[in-house]
Amino acid sequence: MLIVHDIELAREQFVRRGVEISPIFHDEAGIFHRAGTQGRVPGLDPQRRSYCSWASFNDPDGNGWLLQEITTRLPGRV
Repeated sequence: MLIVHDIELAREQFVRRGVEISPIFHDEAGIFHRAGTQGRVPGLDPQRRSYCSWASFNDPDGNGWLLQEITTRLPGRV
């Protein structure tokens, strides 16, 4: 998982570098917590909450990666 402050900008930078990356999505239940693509809703989290907007891609070795937008850390997190 890669944490980013601005998922739209980060995704744009990946695209410019030729990375095949998913559109931005959020989870139908709020916070993404499942494997696969079930429950993904296209677009940014409607409330633009921290921890709730995502994008995914695979590296050349086939490893799956997620970008997660975190703009405000939860209390007690560094």
